Amino acid sequence: MAKSLVIVESPAKAKTLSKFLGKGYVVKASYGHVRDLPRNRLAVDVDRNFKTQFQVVKGREKVLEDLRKAARGAQAVFLATDPDREGEAIGWHLVQELKPPKKAVRRVVFREVTKRAVQEAFAHPGSLDERKVNAQQARRILDRLVGYQVSPLLWEKVRRGLSAGRVQSVALRLVVDRECEIRAFVSQEYWTIEALLAAGAPPEFRARLFKINGGKVEVHTEDEAQTLLRELEQQRFSVKGVSTRERRRYPVPPFTTSKLQQEAVRKLRMSTRRAMMIAQQLYEGIEVGKEGAVGLITYMRTDSTRVSTEAVGEARNYITERFGAEYVPERPPVYKSAKAAQEAHEAIRPTSVYRDPSAVAPHLTRDQLSLYTLIWNRFVASQMPPALFDVTTIDVEAGRFLFRATGRVTRFQGFMRLYVEGTDEGVKPRAEEGQEADTNGENDGEMTLPSLQEGEVLELRLLDPDQHFTQPPPRYTEATLVKELEENGIGRPSTYATILQVIQNRDYVEKDKGKFKPTEIGEVVVGLLVKSFPRIMDHEFTARMESVLDEIEEGKADWLEEMRRFYGAFSGWLEEAKTGMENLKALEEKTEETCEKCGSHMVIRWGRFGKFLACSAYPECKNTRELASSNDRLPSTDGGGGESAESVDTGRSTGEEERVCDECGRPMVLKRGRYGLFWACSGYPECRYVLSPDRKEGGATEPSDEKCETCGAQMVIRHGRYGRFLACSTYPKCRTVRSLPLDVKCPRCNAPLTQRRSKKGRAFYGCTKYPECTFVLWQRPIAEPCPECGASFLVERRTRQGQELRCVGEGCNYRKPAA
Repeated sequence: MAKSLVIVESPAKAKTLSKFLGKGYVVKASYGHVRDLPRNRLAVDVDRNFKTQFQVVKGREKVLEDLRKAARGAQAVFLATDPDREGEAIGWHLVQELKPPKKAVRRVVFREVTKRAVQEAFAHPGSLDERKVNAQQARRILDRLVGYQVSPLLWEKVRRGLSAGRVQSVALRLVVDRECEIRAFVSQEYWTIEALLAAGAPPEFRARLFKINGGKVEVHTEDEAQTLLRELEQQRFSVKGVSTRERRRYPVPPFTTSKLQQEAVRKLRMSTRRAMMIAQQLYEGIEVGKEGAVGLITYMRTDSTRVSTEAVGEARNYITERFGAEYVPERPPVYKSAKAAQEAHEAIRPTSVYRDPSAVAPHLTRDQLSLYTLIWNRFVASQMPPALFDVTTIDVEAGRFLFRATGRVTRFQGFMRLYVEGTDEGVKPRAEEGQEADTNGENDGEMTLPSLQEGEVLELRLLDPDQHFTQPPPRYTEATLVKELEENGIGRPSTYATILQVIQNRDYVEKDKGKFKPTEIGEVVVGLLVKSFPRIMDHEFTARMESVLDEIEEGKADWLEEMRRFYGAFSGWLEEAKTGMENLKALEEKTEETCEKCGSHMVIRWGRFGKFLACSAYPECKNTRELASSNDRLPSTDGGGGESAESVDTGRSTGEEERVCDECGRPMVLKRGRYGLFWACSGYPECRYVLSPDRKEGGATEPSDEKCETCGAQMVIRHGRYGRFLACSTYPKCRTVRSLPLDVKCPRCNAPLTQRRSKKGRAFYGCTKYPECTFVLWQRPIAEPCPECGASFLVERRTRQGQELRCVGEGCNYRKPAA
């Protein structure tokens, strides 16, 4: 008897399903998308109803051939791809390629990979949702039209290799706008005054100056503070009033995708990309002892907080058994999802709360266990009652001054016995909708206050003035940027991690102590795009486009009509930008400086690493100088284009000891080259002495998202004799090291490539899965796809004519000068 073919995206999911379905089914993986738009051309015919020219994804030919053979002899074909737009589109592309009989194709949807959910889905199969497919197609075409028609403008006006995107560019604008706010911020000095007071009974307590003459306290200078202190020392302190009230703190909803990403960054120091990768593993199935492979969490791409009745009932039973009946609320909490949430989905939760973290710990990696524990704790806590506090406020009168002290005592822990949501730096805790927010610092901890009566006289033990300065808004972390994207309706849960990765890979932003800081080129790109494409760069317009895609999925809008409406306006903006966008390549900013080689004026030009000083007589005179961010003019270098390195601000004050060259005694300058920061002698090219920041800074490190496989501590990036590498942060206690992965994937196994050294010290690039995978390159790979054959990267080679990029794909001879 012929078997039915079941197609899923990943081998891990296929393995798990095989154990649930029995002998009548063959389960195979498509390994993600099997078709996509080609990388080297637009492939969208805007004049013929946006007809697309899809092609098979490189490397999927053998996968498709295997699926075709299986489909030809199958009784039926079940498409069990993920329950979202991307999953629906993958199923649609599979049908286009496999061409099975229409009546033999079935769509099965399940949101947890458990035996019960899978068997229920196969008992009630449906058909592909054409509206979801249309919504995904519309998104793909929109992104292609913007990316492939705006990016060449940036290549022409700034430099090759830059890219623009319908969503990524708006996300980048958020980072740049925040940096502008920080630069424009003017810090203001202010002072607070606290009094240490004692009553007849202990303990002593602190109260802060709250009002002066019944109005707001404004103390801006030390002189003002000292004047108030002298006056306060003469006052009589007495209790004006004591009030106690009950306060409730409610649990937060179970995780949506964005909330999971934010909390993984805050609590686990895990990047959004890694968090989603680990969540995918937990969803698709993990071998759990005798139970075998089973999905531990529900589908991890969701914006809904809805939870099934069965899951709520199971959680309430578990809580009763483990914590007692008092930890089960009278009625299950109900949480309100965002307006655009797809309520057909559930929140992210464990597929069974009885698989608690301690039970599955032996079968999970450290990261898998950390993320699963976070999801499990959040879900169970969401089904528990609120925490109860007694909050006491004491007002103390001292002449025309009013001091206030607030203390909190926990009466009932409620959900806080299991879980408390993390907070972001510089962001006050904010309650979920319908809940009371933390105020007056009550969330900072509990303070015990003495028992006091109104009118009771207090003894002043100490007056404590404290100087403060208002702070600028903080730079975005991965958590706060995801939060901002979500609140502004930019992108969707499945795209947040990709957006953050793209703006980093393009060198538009860099991380400084875990916070996003725009690079010079990132700011330039945003500036040009905002001037030429103000609507595309407007977050409200982007959010509206996301709403339109939702309306297409819901059948409320026609995708072709919406595409025509968008492209009609966009094509006009594009034509204006072709002539109106500023050409930085041709821009020469004159300076008062003269070239010490030929006496011509020096001009500021744009290069690969930003601005630099160049002789206006180029190409007759090729003298260049690096333009320091402090505006100091550095000694000249005699290079062809002045783009080998860029000077950066050393951050040194005028009174700080100057770094000098160990070989010639000249000043050292901090530069940024292709491989990061380094100290170089200002006497270059006569003196070529360089020094890594590590050797001068006493082992300076950079943070990373990796964990040590030996002890579980955070790994950091260090600089050694042969470049950067990952090392355990607990060194010398733990001496684990490993190579730093590159942003280029191995063409054989798709694992990251890394730089290595041969026995003779020569650099080469190999797969991180060595010795299982032995792929190597002797030329440095660059994360730029080949426009001719679609290879995922090019390599950098030095020729007599200079540096060039070339493709190493079989039979492909593509090459171009390095930018």
